[in-house]
Amino acid sequence: MAHDPVLEQRLAEMLLAMGAKAVPKRMFGGVAFMLNGNMCVGITNKSHLMVRFDPMRHAEIAEWHGALPMTYGKGEMKGFLFVDPDTIPDRKGLERWVKLALAHARTLPPKPVKKASTASKAKPAKKAAKKAGRQEAGAASAGTKANRAAKPVKSSPKPRAGKASSPGKRPKR
Repeated sequence: MAHDPVLEQRLAEMLLAMGAKAVPKRMFGGVAFMLNGNMCVGITNKSHLMVRFDPMRHAEIAEWHGALPMTYGKGEMKGFLFVDPDTIPDRKGLERWVKLALAHARTLPPKPVKKASTASKAKPAKKAAKKAGRQEAGAASAGTKANRAAKPVKSSPKPRAGKASSPGKRPKR
């Protein structure tokens, strides 16, 4: 199931209206809005709003209407919650969660921008090409069962000394 594009648009517009230059980034089958490299809010592949906030306030905010726990492994993730989509149908409902997430994201230090080096980009491409070459070679030599049965086995005896043989023709004995 894909995330809700209408909710994505609502979030983008609301963040912009609040003065945040959040960048959408595809994650976990949905989209997350990043502020200075830090996740602020997001939408999961199940169309749940995901918010990030001050972990010290987790117990308080977990009691808010629509808050759903976000678990990873065995424990609950402090500072992260899902929000039931039915509780944010209007601007006011959504705005409360976005303000909460934005207030926390603005307190976080910016993450350094990762520079894409040409060497690191080339490695995956080389690896993929090499792998594809191995697969083609393997497919060509192995073939399918039907192809192996249909292919005649060619064995040409070594030519006798002094006589030349043309390819595909056997020397007379």
